[in-house]
Amino acid sequence: MTRNRTFVALIILLAAGAMTLRVAPLERRPLHGDEAVHAWKFDELWRTHTYTYDPYEYHGPTIYYFALPVVWLSGAHDFADMQAWMLRLVPATFGTGLILLLLLVADGLGRRAALWAALLTAVSPAFVYYSSYYIQETPLVFFTFATIVAGWRYVRSRRVGWALLTGVCIGLMHATKETCIIALGAMLASLLLCRITQCSGRRLVGRLRSRGTGRPPWRPFDSEPPPTTQKNTERSPDRAASSSRPTIHLALAALLAIAVSAIFMSGFGTNRAGPLDSIRTYTTYFNRAANGNHIHAWHYYLSMLAWTHAAPGPVWSELPTLALALIGLGAILIGNKTPGDRRLLRFIVIYTVLMVAIYSAIPYKTPWSMLGFLHGIILLAGVGASRLVAKGRRPVSRIIMTIVLLIYCAMLGHDAWRSCTTYAADNRNPYAYAHPVNDVAKVEGWLERLAAVAPAGHDMRINVISEDCWPLPWYLRAFAHTGYWETVPDQPDADVIIVAEYLYTALSEHLGGEYMSSSYGLRPGERVVVMVAQPLYDLFAAREMKTEDPPQ
Repeated sequence: MTRNRTFVALIILLAAGAMTLRVAPLERRPLHGDEAVHAWKFDELWRTHTYTYDPYEYHGPTIYYFALPVVWLSGAHDFADMQAWMLRLVPATFGTGLILLLLLVADGLGRRAALWAALLTAVSPAFVYYSSYYIQETPLVFFTFATIVAGWRYVRSRRVGWALLTGVCIGLMHATKETCIIALGAMLASLLLCRITQCSGRRLVGRLRSRGTGRPPWRPFDSEPPPTTQKNTERSPDRAASSSRPTIHLALAALLAIAVSAIFMSGFGTNRAGPLDSIRTYTTYFNRAANGNHIHAWHYYLSMLAWTHAAPGPVWSELPTLALALIGLGAILIGNKTPGDRRLLRFIVIYTVLMVAIYSAIPYKTPWSMLGFLHGIILLAGVGASRLVAKGRRPVSRIIMTIVLLIYCAMLGHDAWRSCTTYAADNRNPYAYAHPVNDVAKVEGWLERLAAVAPAGHDMRINVISEDCWPLPWYLRAFAHTGYWETVPDQPDADVIIVAEYLYTALSEHLGGEYMSSSYGLRPGERVVVMVAQPLYDLFAAREMKTEDPPQ
């Protein structure tokens, strides 16, 4: 009982530390373009109370619905009142929830493996960085792991409640992001392969025993005894009814998965075409998987995790985690003394290997997509760390190995903090992928100063001219009269014009008035020019002169 309480207390303590690490820097970096897009979509749901699924962009709506209570409780009245932390708190909570889920699967992983997995999840730079990104990836990983956990609990207990929870989690996976089919396919393939290897192992044991050789010394795929032969093969009514229950449970789980997905994809009944569109969308995403602007080599993810260094920045590496995962994989497949349930451990091995292979094979790659298989790697690394410590023959050697691993985790935590603070928007940070630079937030401050002197205030006219202006709409959310163009319009004049630097010359030919210009960074290698109409700038300059401190 004491050990149970200690284990639960340690998991909760690690979850609290993970939440702190994720929440503390929520406002320390500008919103990514994708985050700003989802913030805009959330505002649409918040204002209209309707949601329309787009089969071409934006993914599923769960992060919008889960953000609603956070924004309501914050006291924000409209989009202009919102702050980035309100939205980013949603993925941060799900990222922390991954650690708490380990409480339900510790008997399968082994408690020590679960503790190491919890610690590695808490401090992984990739997980910490993207757990404060208002995108779908972290909730998707949470629902994926929740599906595995609930499915495992059902296999252990055969209770219908766990089957229904599995269905709910699958439905939430689909309502979160279309790429859930990769994880679901890997799960199904893993179950089939586990079943095949288990049956093969039992046949091998039976053959060896029939030849009088007894139990083989090494059983890589099976730890359960072979089924006993029964003379009476007829099933009793109770036995037949019992065997039919899993089929009924699985059918109920499937129906519930479809229902949950349909409820979210239809916007709780506000868009009846949503569920069907969520199936049609795969034509778009299959085409995008092989084409687009984010095509990378097969080793892109693994190379990023193993070693990334852009001088003069720091080295980013989770290579020891990968090494621990290989140790855990070997311990599961070769060792026969690994704590935990070998059925679950075999499943995690096959599932993780398949996920790594599939995501590496898909040409379209964005770094946050690797979280799906990185979580499986961390689970295996937890097993590897526990076995590495247990291999010590003397207490001193076990203590030394534990200290070494804790030092590595402390280094990871330091890297995770740097990734979210000092290097949060720095392109030397491998996780800051096409991330806006810190300059973009200064645009909002400059416009607020102008609004303070403009006769129209926040109703002053702002024209934004750029093919890709995100995340500017987030920073201009307090200005109601803002228009957006991808090319220079015929009449571009306004109180303020924000134009992509490559369109500045073309814009100059269409202007009817004079402007004062200043340049700001948008993304690495991309800048925008903020042009203020001369009359408005003169008002601002006059006020600045009046409020200037007199010379001493």
